Order: sequence, then C-alpha cells, then structure tokens
Amino acid sequence: MSEHRIATRIAAPENRVEPLLGSTVAGVSATSDRVWHWGDDNMLPYALSLISRRSVAHRRILNDKADYIAGKGLVCGDNQPLVSHLISSANASGDTLRDIVHRLAFDEALFGNAFLEVVTDKEHSFLALYHHDASKCRVARDSEHIVLHHNWSAFNSSDAQSLPLFPLFEEQADGTLRSILHYKDYEPMFQHYGVAGYLAAVDAAAIAYKTDKWNISRLDNAFQLSGVMMLDSVVDSEAEADRIVRMAEEKFAGNPGQVLFVLRDKAEGDNSRFIPINTATDGDWHTLHTQAENDLIIAHSWFRSLSGLDYSSGFSSERILHEYEVALNTVILPEQEQLLSPIRKVIELVFGIDASSLEIVNRPPTCSKPQYMRIWEARKADGLEYDESDPEQQLFLATLGKTSNT
Repeated sequence: MSEHRIATRIAAPENRVEPLLGSTVAGVSATSDRVWHWGDDNMLPYALSLISRRSVAHRRILNDKADYIAGKGLVCGDNQPLVSHLISSANASGDTLRDIVHRLAFDEALFGNAFLEVVTDKEHSFLALYHHDASKCRVARDSEHIVLHHNWSAFNSSDAQSLPLFPLFEEQADGTLRSILHYKDYEPMFQHYGVAGYLAAVDAAAIAYKTDKWNISRLDNAFQLSGVMMLDSVVDSEAEADRIVRMAEEKFAGNPGQVLFVLRDKAEGDNSRFIPINTATDGDWHTLHTQAENDLIIAHSWFRSLSGLDYSSGFSSERILHEYEVALNTVILPEQEQLLSPIRKVIELVFGIDASSLEIVNRPPTCSKPQYMRIWEARKADGLEYDESDPEQQLFLATLGKTSNT
C-alpha cells in the first residue's frame, strides 16, 4: 500500500459521516409487526433500564463491569497507522474506540445485547464505528436487518430506519455503505435476542430498590406507626363520609406508617382513637436488603470488593487484587474478546490488514508493590525465581535509567 493511500484512508474519517438518523431505508418495511418482539410486549429493554436507574447496587455493578471491560484504552502494533487512528478517532462525533467499547460493554451487561454501526464506502477509503442504544434496536422479521426507532412505546414507521446485519452492507442515500453488528449473550430458547446474565436476580434488584424506598418513606413520615384510626362522626351520606376520610388520609396517612381510617356513627361520648400496629421489622428489612445485594453480585458473576460493597469491613488491597485476577480471567478477558473479535473482522474486511494486534489495556485497580522495587525484588515478592545479578535484568534496568533521564 502506498504512503499516499495510507494518508488518504486515515484522513477520511474526519469527514462528517453521521450515524443513520435519516429517512426510512428502502428494503425492509419497518413496522412494529415486522420485528421480533423483545419481551412479551416488546418493551423489556425499557423495564431493564428502569430497574438499573433505581437499584443502587445493581447500577454500581453495571458501571464497574463496563469500566473494567473497557480497560484503560486500546493499543495496536507499531506499524498500523490505520488501526491507531481508529483507536483515537472512531467516528466523526469524536468518540475514541474506548468510548465505543465502554458503551457496548454497558449495554451488553444491562441488556445482554449491544449494537455497533459500521460505516464505509465502495472504495473502503475510510471506516467509522457508531454505538447505538440497544433499547432503540429490534431484530427485523427477516432476521437480516436491525430496525431502529427512537421510542418503541409510540412506534411510527415513518421515523424508523433499518440496517443490514454484518457482514451484509447496503448503500445509503449519502453514498456510504452501512452495516450493523449485533452482540448477544447466548441463552437457550432465545434465538433473536440475548439475555442478560443477571436476569435471575431481577427480583433481587427490585427488592434492593424497594427497601431503599421504604427507608425514604419512613423518613418522610417521621417514622410514624402504622395503625387504625377510629373516627366518630355524624354524617348525612356516604359521600360526606368519603370526604371526611379522604381529608384525614391527606393530612395524616403515609407509606410506611399507613393509617386505615374507619368512620363510624357517633355514639354517646367521643370514642375516636388510634389503634397502633406495632411491628419490629427493621432487622428483617436490613437482612432482606443485604440478601438482595448478595444475589445481585452472584447473578452478575461479579465480586463485592470490585464494586465498593465491602469497604465497611476494611480496605484490603490483597483481596481486591485477588478478586480482580479472578474477574480478569473469568469475566473481563472473555467479554473483551467477544467485543473485539468482530471489530477486528470489520477492520480486516474494510482495510484488508491484519488487526490481531488490537488489544485492550488492563490494569488492576490497586497495586500491592511500590513502583520503585527492583525486578528481582518484585519476582521475590511473587515467589518466583530471581537473580539480582542476571545480565538481562541489569540491561533492562539500564534502559529504564536512560528513559527516566531523557
């Protein structure tokens, strides 16, 4: 490949190539009955999104998993300027490739599905990658397209677009060729959409949210007791009785601290009284909340120390490093490979180059060794063989010294 050709292909993404947001693309009739429903009512992503915004522990785990999977950035081989440029500028919106990977990782953790738009042209002179909000995407009935719409609760076919599933490309009105990648987590009995791994703990996420809401309600109601309020009154009609009860509820009722108002005909004297219902449930609610958090962590295949849920027992860098190593080999690296493998294929298809060197940089959240340790001291600390007079180590130290003095 000539130097001029390389320069042209690097500069091309600077053109304003936007994600597909225009008119409906010909080829697929984008009506709501022409897509495979995501959930019974086609609104499962909306429900999962709502839960993630309400449950504190659930949201923290989702955020941390996406952060760890996206790593500290991406790198490639020294002699791959095209890939290097894509890493720093993945599209015309200014997103880096790490930004794209982070959003894909979050969507896949939340929905079990993620979508990536691929943009190029007939000459393959450039490549741009755009993340699409998974809640706006549905699989078309032909299983070869993805239909995009901004609001599936108020579907309008005139506002819908479709993109062919990779490796198929279709030419658009602006002359670009576009395709879309669909990432999905495998689940038996589910063919068109993936299923999030934590799905078994959706009820646990709801419990964690409701216990928090219950505590807020207790504060709002000044920890008032629940009970029955017996009111003596003379009323002329059922409507008048309902009005009195509603007025009393608006002034005194709360949740928790719920009060049941009972209006009865006034007898001799005033027998109005409040009958409290005493329940000692504080311990039960705390236990329920803790159990819900534990279930969420297990269902996410995650670890307490990596989500800040265990700092009350003390900060242990050794435990964090140990759990990070386990998470790295069981969750992080497999998820990274699942996300990067199709992107490498896209790069190879568009640019015709080997993109196997594209990798995510992983670093532990904390370090147990000081950075100034000698190589053999670090190896000794890890229980490995070491030789402080080894020529290779001495040469490496000399190189480090020259670098630091530069």
